[in-house]
Amino acid sequence: MAGALDGFKVIDFGQYIAGPLVGMLMADQGADVIKVDPPGGPRWKTPANATWNRGKRSIVLDLKEAGDLSTAKGLIQGADVVVENFRPGVMDKLGLGAEAMTLANPRLVYLSLPGFASDDPRAATPAWEGILGAATATYRPRPSESGTQDPVYTAIPISSNYGAFQGVVATIMALISRERDGVGQRIEEPLFDATFASIGRAGMRVHSEKDTGVDLRRIWGGHFQCKDGRWVRFGGSGNQNLHQFVEAAGITSWHAEGLTDVDRLGREVELADELERRMKELFKTRTAQEWEDLVAGAGSECAMCRTSEEWFSHPHALESKMVIEVQDPTYGKMLQPGINARLSLTPGEVRRPAPAPDQDREEILLEVASRQQAPPAQAADKTMRSVLEGVKVLDLCIILAGPTCGRTLAEYGADVIKIDNPSRGSTVSSHNEVNRGKRSILLDLKTQEGLDVFWHLLEDTDVVAQNYRAGRIEALGLGYEELRKRKPDIIYVSLNAYGHLGPWAGRPGHEQFAQAATGMDRRLGGDGTPTTQPNAINDYGTGYMGAYGVALALLHRERTGQGQHVDSALAYTAMIHQSPYMQLYDGKSWDEPRGMDSMGGRPLHRAYQAKDGWLFVGAQESDLPRLATVDGLSSIDALHGEALTESLEERFKAGTVQSWVQRLNDAGVGAHRVVSALSELLDDPWVIDHGLSLTREHDEIGLVTGVGPSPRLSRTPVAPGRPAPKPGAQGREILEEVGMGQEFDRLLERGVILTEGVAAG
Repeated sequence: MAGALDGFKVIDFGQYIAGPLVGMLMADQGADVIKVDPPGGPRWKTPANATWNRGKRSIVLDLKEAGDLSTAKGLIQGADVVVENFRPGVMDKLGLGAEAMTLANPRLVYLSLPGFASDDPRAATPAWEGILGAATATYRPRPSESGTQDPVYTAIPISSNYGAFQGVVATIMALISRERDGVGQRIEEPLFDATFASIGRAGMRVHSEKDTGVDLRRIWGGHFQCKDGRWVRFGGSGNQNLHQFVEAAGITSWHAEGLTDVDRLGREVELADELERRMKELFKTRTAQEWEDLVAGAGSECAMCRTSEEWFSHPHALESKMVIEVQDPTYGKMLQPGINARLSLTPGEVRRPAPAPDQDREEILLEVASRQQAPPAQAADKTMRSVLEGVKVLDLCIILAGPTCGRTLAEYGADVIKIDNPSRGSTVSSHNEVNRGKRSILLDLKTQEGLDVFWHLLEDTDVVAQNYRAGRIEALGLGYEELRKRKPDIIYVSLNAYGHLGPWAGRPGHEQFAQAATGMDRRLGGDGTPTTQPNAINDYGTGYMGAYGVALALLHRERTGQGQHVDSALAYTAMIHQSPYMQLYDGKSWDEPRGMDSMGGRPLHRAYQAKDGWLFVGAQESDLPRLATVDGLSSIDALHGEALTESLEERFKAGTVQSWVQRLNDAGVGAHRVVSALSELLDDPWVIDHGLSLTREHDEIGLVTGVGPSPRLSRTPVAPGRPAPKPGAQGREILEEVGMGQEFDRLLERGVILTEGVAAG
């Protein structure tokens, strides 16, 4: 079996990014994905379609024509999954909406990816990517030497990507549910709602926490310019193997000056300032490549800030298969992002390049005409138990990506046991954000007694998750091969920075280094200082891709009884995040928006300053006549390019944000106020009412505000689960469940298990 989704049929009505990306992720895993385009082909003419539509078949249908509409209904009636990302109500008006189609085909899983939810007051707003970014505080201002508070635009389509990531997870979960009773369901994953998952700990607020006045992010880390003018991203406050780096760099004298004392640096602002000055001087003594090599030899974290074009030819990108070659009929030899979620028994593949529009029309029409009537679905209640009820997960992960995978599985009903090292614990500030819905035990797996507890826990476990770099977990005897000897049907997920193949497989790395290596920092920083994205989008995205792989493996196991190994990596996800631009072919032009002052790149897709703030306008050239009907924008349709931008800049300054947004929306043009603060977003009443912002009591630290889950499944709804527990709080009950309760006090006394002394974070 080449893919976990072999035999599943998906009808992809998606346009632009989110819908086609879901279809691509499913086609990569073996699904037969039929791409339905309107006359003229995809609405966005972009080389990226060669990536998003790979592995699919194509038919062009005019859904306003009775014959083509009948064909569309026939396709849906024979499908397992439908994907669409139109505004709410569009498919309903055509008779192709979720309610009608799940009645016609009760086995159908129907995924809708609107920009704003069907019950959102902004549901009718044209939700272009920039509109969603403005609405979700993605373009919040960054500190600058000039002191300006201009929004910072990123060309990464974060909302569309997160809608696709969570939409595809929800779809596979619904297919797992269908394996039990034969009944499908409706899913809505609004892109606005989905973006909250990318915010994560950046929006987390511990209400009792005080500002220390020291920016811990700059301690032993940051962007540094090197001897050759190139930049590197180096280290961080959790810098691994710091002393080995100090030795290799020849700066052991810094020990005596307190410059390597992280605790002291966190307390003394002047000392941290001095370290920052010294680091800038130090990195100018070698080239960027020399620093990358030296730091790697010391076992620490550093990545040269490459362009995406440079990354395409990097040995690790090629050997790890995060870059693959596809022979595209339009562009010829093309390098594209590889498969993200990788499974050992059902690895999937890119079976064919993207088709030309309508390429498979005759074949598809013949299949519709000869389709056999599907057997009726069994009667089922409107809602049922959680998809993963009864599934047990051991979560050995740290920081963000791995714990996000476990948290996602918990949202779908799994019993997730978070296992932390007592000497490390869960002291990172993200604990209360990524570990909700789980139970916690502090267990020393470096001891034989700790391993004995683990083996008892494994006996009735379905999934084990870990996110250490290649070789680290194997050294403890807890790698996939060892575990499957004891439990052959185990599903084992490994997440790390650079993947498990290629020369960088053993290198440590976090969010910032995947961004630096793959071109993200240069894309946002432009010709200036490389700049990281506003949120940890690779970490959280990789967590969802890990959950996607686990869901695929569980679906496969439902059918075959087989377990398997799943892996993904931050750098794989960085490729997907940048997929609108990550195609390399003869004649490629790297002309996407770059730099922190681009504001959006095009006159009709960018931020503009009004009298009292900023708004984002999202429209197409064809919308210019509509803009010209708006009071204050007369004759605007006679302008283009820079002249149009300059005229809009001048006119928008004459009115307030609210008045412009209202006028533009009334004319059917996308516009939204640029929300500049995460606190404002998370305190929004609509956001709170819909569970996207959660404020709850947490053990020992009081009220914590964070983000909640966004997928809406009609029969198996997700739930945020309990607030993250105090680390180690469930140690006794977890041991009692596996018949080791009598050992708890002895293990506690010996320090193998801990229940006190580790901060909740």
